[in-house]
Amino acid sequence: MSNVQSLERALTLLNIMSDYPDGIQISRLAEKAGLSKSTIHRLLGTLLNMKYVTQDPKTERYRLGYQVLYLSRNMTANNGLISAARPFLEALCEDINETIHLCVEDNAEVVYIDKIESSQTIRMYSRIGSRNPMYCTGVGKILLSGMDEAEFEQATAPIDFVKRTAKTIDSLEELKKEINLVKQQNYALDNIENEEGIRCIAAPIRDFSGRIVASFSVSGPVHRITMERIHDELIRKMRETSKNISRQLGCQI
Repeated sequence: MSNVQSLERALTLLNIMSDYPDGIQISRLAEKAGLSKSTIHRLLGTLLNMKYVTQDPKTERYRLGYQVLYLSRNMTANNGLISAARPFLEALCEDINETIHLCVEDNAEVVYIDKIESSQTIRMYSRIGSRNPMYCTGVGKILLSGMDEAEFEQATAPIDFVKRTAKTIDSLEELKKEINLVKQQNYALDNIENEEGIRCIAAPIRDFSGRIVASFSVSGPVHRITMERIHDELIRKMRETSKNISRQLGCQI
């Protein structure tokens, strides 16, 4: 199915502006979008009129408007997964004082739908709504481990296996071995595979049927998320939190 060009361009602008909470100038926006200023100006006119974009009268920078929040109101405030998971994730964050992400799969990518920030001075740069590949993230590996063969093939077919770090998985064969290990141990690691200096451990969330519907992770710099700490503390606490959230969703485990 072909895309409607003007709609595709407008949504591209919104995606770009989401990375600039303090606003972005039209020249920079045109550069990022690969479009002319005149085209950008026409698109912004409509987005301004519909309140999806606002412009600071002093700096003339454009940023997302509050109408964007209106679109997501039911996905955030009333999402059963988020409301079921959040008390347990907050308790885990308070216990270990590390950043926690809650994620789901969408179009063969990981989407971050909730985040509980630690009070550590060195924090994780991530935002709700952001996306990452599945093959190099702990949360993505968990989600892949819950797929049947057809779903797995569909999710992995578009992967380019870009080496983000020296430790990034770089082939489908290696990924399949990793996923088999994840299934056995019921947790997954991003062992400095997605971002230099960052290590993550992830665990599944299952629904009433036992199917993996989401994953959550504990992330932090390698000097805090050490392999020793993972084995001595975090695996146990992740598994416990996984069971508690899954039970809230009706899973009998």
